[in-house]
Amino acid sequence: MMNLLFISYNSALLLMIVIALVSFIVQARFRSKFKQYSEMPLLSGLSGKDVAERMLKDNGIYDVKVISVDGQLTDHYNPGDKTVNLSPDVYHSRSIAAAAVAAHECGHAVQHARAYSWLSFRSSMVPVVNVASTLTQWTLMIGIMLLFFTHSPFVLAIGVGALALVTLFSFITLPVEFDASNRALAWLNNNYTIMQTREEHDQAKDALWWAAMTYVVAALSSLATLVYYASFLFNRRD
Repeated sequence: MMNLLFISYNSALLLMIVIALVSFIVQARFRSKFKQYSEMPLLSGLSGKDVAERMLKDNGIYDVKVISVDGQLTDHYNPGDKTVNLSPDVYHSRSIAAAAVAAHECGHAVQHARAYSWLSFRSSMVPVVNVASTLTQWTLMIGIMLLFFTHSPFVLAIGVGALALVTLFSFITLPVEFDASNRALAWLNNNYTIMQTREEHDQAKDALWWAAMTYVVAALSSLATLVYYASFLFNRRD
């Protein structure tokens, strides 16, 4: 990791550009897949809300509510008030995409109920990461200016440290998201009243895989940004 941080400014910038391009492609692909599967009706005729409520019930979870929230792709599980929040396109839709997303968010509810260690670790980091995210907004650019004009690395070091925490958080998110999708797909595979054909299950798996890839490129993008700013700090004597 330390050797990675010692690459040149130009190499770090090139890395950021490459990952940004990959991220754009993955995001576009995910939105395309979501639109495609949103137009494919679920043979069972169940809505995203119906799927979520059934998955919670099948896992013995009765203290979590399924609610609709405004926005597009705003679906998430809130462990604070124990709610599965589904966007209107998922909550009301009776499509393969809606079923996959609803089951994925319920996967997080199952993680919470089962005290899944990675989710607990991630949740414990949220307050610290919120502070770190705020710090990065002003310490990085100001830190670079101070480094060049006063040769003082102190502020930039704070920014890089805060960004390192944000990057760590993004990588800790990965096993949480992949595990939630695995729980969702396992449940869907064992409930033929929800998805009645292998083709439906494969399409749901494809949708969730591309959704997971957006988290992967987000983590890599955060790492590339960290390397870029760290290159200024560690190469300041070049």
